[in-house]
Amino acid sequence: MNIKKLLMLIILMASSLYSAAQVTDAEKDSLYIQQVEEHKKPYKVLHAEPLYIDLIRDLGARKGEKEWNVGMGLTDNLRFDSYEALVEYEWAPIDRLGLEVEVPLTFYSPVNDVRRDSVPSNQINSLKVAAQWTFLVNEALATSMALGYINEFELSDFRSFGKPLIKGNVYNPFLVVAKRWGNNFHSLIYTGPLIEQTFETNRFHTTYDINTSFHYMVSGTRNFIGIEFNKSIDDSDFDMTMRPQMRLGIADNLLIGIVAGIPVGRENERLSSFVRLIWEPEHKKNKRHH
Repeated sequence: MNIKKLLMLIILMASSLYSAAQVTDAEKDSLYIQQVEEHKKPYKVLHAEPLYIDLIRDLGARKGEKEWNVGMGLTDNLRFDSYEALVEYEWAPIDRLGLEVEVPLTFYSPVNDVRRDSVPSNQINSLKVAAQWTFLVNEALATSMALGYINEFELSDFRSFGKPLIKGNVYNPFLVVAKRWGNNFHSLIYTGPLIEQTFETNRFHTTYDINTSFHYMVSGTRNFIGIEFNKSIDDSDFDMTMRPQMRLGIADNLLIGIVAGIPVGRENERLSSFVRLIWEPEHKKNKRHH
């Protein structure tokens, strides 16, 4: 995917979303919020979910909710291009508890005269299993908070696949704090350590992620525009990628998210793009509106 074309697409579609918001009847400003928050119990606050570092399930998830995600991305590095893909399934077995299973993959393509054997090997990155518990839903403050945990079984790349099959593990507890400001503006913080264990040496390496996001949701819809700031601290090294993004409802139970990645201070990574397709099976009509 051409990065410049993607950025231009986001800008043009953002303009159209803003125009749509301007002409929306004021009486419809809270339509979608009312559909999500008032028609079912237990109570949940509507929050815009970031598209790149997404949540395990909606904050305040209700029993029976489920969702499939398929993601595809391209990152332009100095010596090679990396193509990422993921398939994930998330569901809520009980109120306010979200579970998820994800399989991410990465494929590499050398650029210019770089030799193929000098770039990383293609791989199924890992098997991720995760849980998220929303422990606070405050209607008056339009605020939700959740604790979660992701366990990532790291797999060997294709060059050495099965030798061993699982080469390590990543332990990732996290905290989510989200607040809606009025009807349309949303902010969210997603943060926690990533503790990586390599089985062969039994060594541990810890990094700390702080992901913040801000979104504007168009009145009466699930469409939004916004930006993520994905920040990582590794000892004294600090990396950040800005990810402008938008989400559009293309059917009653189908959404598409488009993300551009702009690195800040990363030595080897340049622009990137990411697309997420979101499908909600057995979606009941008239519960949500676009």
